[in-house]
Amino acid sequence: MFSESKKGRNNETTRGQSNRIGKSTSIKGEVVSQADFRIDGKLDGSVETTGKIVIGQSGVITGKVICANADVEGRFQGELVVTNLLTLKSSAIIEGDVTVSKLSIEPGATFNATCTMKTGIKELKTSEGKKADKTA
Repeated sequence: MFSESKKGRNNETTRGQSNRIGKSTSIKGEVVSQADFRIDGKLDGSVETTGKIVIGQSGVITGKVICANADVEGRFQGELVVTNLLTLKSSAIIEGDVTVSKLSIEPGATFNATCTMKTGIKELKTSEGKKADKTA
């Protein structure tokens, strides 16, 4: 029905858009989007986006988040999967399981999580040619 060029333009338009959950808003459920999200309110459930998630200082997410990039100033509890860069500001509080490619933590942030880094792992070989422990 739609030509490829129309589909491409629609995706480019979506990427420039941003969604916001305000301070006085509380949501329970599942959110799926291709656009960026800023959460200053409370979200109980899951968010999945190909864009960026920003959890503002008053923002609280309990559940699962899957995104490309994330900046956290508020509170997160649950499972967090960031395919690129996770940045924790000094006011951030993270609890749960975190999977990232890159991680940046400012002094003062609370990071009580199991963290798995998915890229940048190299296998070291000992002088005898045997495999040693992995390192990041």
